[in-house]
Amino acid sequence: ACGECVQACPTGALMPARDVALSVPDKQVDSVCPYCGVGCQLTYNVKDNQILYVEGRGGPANQSRLCVKGRYGFDYAHHPQRLTKPLILRAGVLKTGDFTIDPERVMDVFREASWDEALAFAGGTLKKLRDQHGPKSLAGFGSAKGSNEEAYLFQKLVRTGFGSNNVDHCTRLCHASSVVALLEGIGSGAVSNPVMDVKRAEVVILIGANPTVNHPVAATWMKNAAKSGTKLIVCDPRGSDLTRHAYRHLQFKADTDVALLNAMMNVIVTENLVDPEFIASRTIGYDELRRNVEGYSPEAMAPICGIDAATIREVARLYATAKASMILWGMGISQHVHGTDNARCLIALSLMTGQIGRPGTGLHPLRGQNNVQGASDAGLIPMMYPDYQHVSSQAARERFEQAWKLPAGTLDAKPGLTVVEVMHAIKNGEVRGMYVMGENPAMSDPDANHARESLAALEHLVVQDIFLTETAYLADVILPASAFPEKTGTFTNTDRLVQLGRQALDLPGDARQDLWIIQQIAKQLGLAWPDAPVSEVFDEMRRTMPSIAGITWDRLEREHAVTYPCRNEGDPGDPVVFVDAFPREGGKASLYARADETSPRGAVFVPFCFYEAAINRLTNAALDPFAKIPEFKYCAIRVAKGGTAPVQGSFGGGQLLNAE
Repeated sequence: ACGECVQACPTGALMPARDVALSVPDKQVDSVCPYCGVGCQLTYNVKDNQILYVEGRGGPANQSRLCVKGRYGFDYAHHPQRLTKPLILRAGVLKTGDFTIDPERVMDVFREASWDEALAFAGGTLKKLRDQHGPKSLAGFGSAKGSNEEAYLFQKLVRTGFGSNNVDHCTRLCHASSVVALLEGIGSGAVSNPVMDVKRAEVVILIGANPTVNHPVAATWMKNAAKSGTKLIVCDPRGSDLTRHAYRHLQFKADTDVALLNAMMNVIVTENLVDPEFIASRTIGYDELRRNVEGYSPEAMAPICGIDAATIREVARLYATAKASMILWGMGISQHVHGTDNARCLIALSLMTGQIGRPGTGLHPLRGQNNVQGASDAGLIPMMYPDYQHVSSQAARERFEQAWKLPAGTLDAKPGLTVVEVMHAIKNGEVRGMYVMGENPAMSDPDANHARESLAALEHLVVQDIFLTETAYLADVILPASAFPEKTGTFTNTDRLVQLGRQALDLPGDARQDLWIIQQIAKQLGLAWPDAPVSEVFDEMRRTMPSIAGITWDRLEREHAVTYPCRNEGDPGDPVVFVDAFPREGGKASLYARADETSPRGAVFVPFCFYEAAINRLTNAALDPFAKIPEFKYCAIRVAKGGTAPVQGSFGGGQLLNAE
């Protein structure tokens, strides 16, 4: 249950479990939810440095609603297996890719260290490798769970302290292909309209996403919209809870997205359902697209995608002729070797029909983690500085060299290695040291066996985290960091809403703030960084990022949230963008379409996050050539009965609280 009934109960007869509502909190702290990209605002009720319960707050994205994760998923902050002391690998311990740790014998592998010793060893060894083998011998992975300020400082550290662009995070494994297609086609990698605009749409296409599980509060807006008459069309090889509310469920064959979408575009073109005025004034490349989709009639594509021609025609007509149609998608679209092509097709559908730039229309890739949008905005990617300024641009390099007080020519002009490419570079002897903050590539990377072998082969691995993860097993130094309720910072949700998260709890033991740890590692690398508070880091960010230049820290403290783009102080921010033009040269968007005719016959779906079924040991590490995103959504498997249940080999989260 989501617990909405508890908050909505007018008499107080319902309350959270374990009688926590009977206690009077010492303080109430307004913050945001740390789970998904919806970015719900909430209030922590705290007593004796423990979160008693959580309530929804009237934020723009949730209007007081919360899901079960946001309302009850806070116990990890108090988990007994939190890291609370710096740890250093004991001399003589051999690291291997199949390495696991007995939970009862962790200290046989690691020893406790002081912060001075741990930082000197962590940063000093990275500096030694840089000086001996060059800037590109090091790489850093940041986190989409951290704040914007942490992401900004982390990428700045890699670019100025390591000396290369070898910095990435989990966006490479989720919506990188969507961002590439959006930047290429319309000039912006962010969403055009907020999720809640589904309530203003006549038709909503949801493809390759399962919001009831991954974005639960967003799913409630979709259910409300469907109940009010919006035609919800769910396109997915798998069934989901939202199919019960859908006007149509197109259960197409896995990996045939492009065939289905090209067939829809064929209908729109051949039946003249395009918006000719919009195409002429706002786009380029339509004639080429029209020729490209001519051969992809619904009748020709039906045997490939598994959807009958009549249904394809009906859905295409509905989308094209509605006064307002909106497309939302998830990683079922993006996590393919042709993920960029999938996203290009969705963009083309929107542009050719003029379904963008108005309330209830547009394109919305549903962001997964709570700050994957903000981390990407802040430059935590190997080919872009903050605000998607490409590293190959001399003008961009000069701007950041000036902002960061660097000598001219300091910054590297070559894009760095992506998440998967780093793992190959380690095995090739090119990358020798890594700094990983809040990521767990030993679980999240495709071909996780290869990733673990690579991490074990590093000469030096520094891991900054709150739990002893599979990646931390393989570390030479582990730095205990801050959980979400223990820090203050900004987080950007899937709607481009920059929100302020506030610290509600003190840090456990000898753990430290992530921002402080990054600053100390920078000093070990020879950078003269001050221990700047989070507000000053945000102020530096907005001076280098035009999209948020108008958002001040004082305004966030007052208003809690501001939508970007907000270029000047006092601007309200723009929830709907691309109203009059696209942020490309000439203001026009580019139309693309590609063909794909693969036709698989069976599918198995397994979440990657459980140690009992670490499915990324099997997934395909092949990359989309444009976005370098791995093909998580499609690989060959064999299923057999039997086997041995795995032993738990990692710590943290996922353990039920004792029912009392």
